[in-house]
Amino acid sequence: MNTLKKHITLILTFFITTSIYSQNAVFSTIHDIEPIRNHYKELKKLDAENRTAYAAMDEIKYPTDNYLNFLLVYASNEPHYLSSSQVDFIVNSVKFPANSSQQTRAELDFLLDLQNKRTEKQIKRVMQLAKIGYWPHKNYTKTDDRYESNLKDLFFMVREVSGEKYNAKEYPKTAELLKGVMQDTRLLEFAIKFNLLRARPYHLDANIKPLQEIPTPSFASGHTLWAYIQAYTLSELVPEKRGEYIALAYEIGLSREIMGVHFPSDEEVARQIAHKMLMLMWHTDKFQKAFKAAKSEWN
Repeated sequence: MNTLKKHITLILTFFITTSIYSQNAVFSTIHDIEPIRNHYKELKKLDAENRTAYAAMDEIKYPTDNYLNFLLVYASNEPHYLSSSQVDFIVNSVKFPANSSQQTRAELDFLLDLQNKRTEKQIKRVMQLAKIGYWPHKNYTKTDDRYESNLKDLFFMVREVSGEKYNAKEYPKTAELLKGVMQDTRLLEFAIKFNLLRARPYHLDANIKPLQEIPTPSFASGHTLWAYIQAYTLSELVPEKRGEYIALAYEIGLSREIMGVHFPSDEEVARQIAHKMLMLMWHTDKFQKAFKAAKSEWN
């Protein structure tokens, strides 16, 4: 009964928070999320529940001694476009397949197959992508020596799709929109990671040799989350480029699997969270004001 009440509360919270509009605001709709596809679709069909024969696997969590403690601060930050209740709704609405489940074992086997087939060309690309990521704390002050490179990463997807001339200096309103989006993204990323503490694939199977070990829990994928939330946001600004943005986000997600640092379910749930985030942000005056200002730069 308590579980039922919890689910009812979450559902009511979702509908209430998505219905808070100003009296004069009129919001258009956003693109629907694309259907699940490829290996994500096939793996999703498998049983995600615990298997008693492998119950010991379910005791394995991400080792807390490996934390980068400053990242915990992101989980306690104030949201920018979202409300605290919306953040709580999303955090409480997701879970990962049990470690002992049929799905997790199939995902580990999939990662082992990727590992056996990865090429030097793939490794070079995925390690390039691994270094990309906008971090709000690096743009707190312009005296930070990472300030400019961080803004460049903020526009990574824009530059990859449209070219080097697109940057934060030439598109300041788009930069402000994306900064707010990324503030909420980092908050949600670490609120979910540190609440659920999913072990990395290499913690469950010693045969997985990651190209780099990561000092945070596995679920959900932060790279995939920021890639898709930016892809969804940018494709509302530039609808004709949606296919290219989605394809790039897909590549970024897959790169984390090729690296051996994420389960496919980490990527797929991050994709879903990203769309849910945009849907919630879209129906706020604050986001709409920033979006319309950014849109004027693209017209």
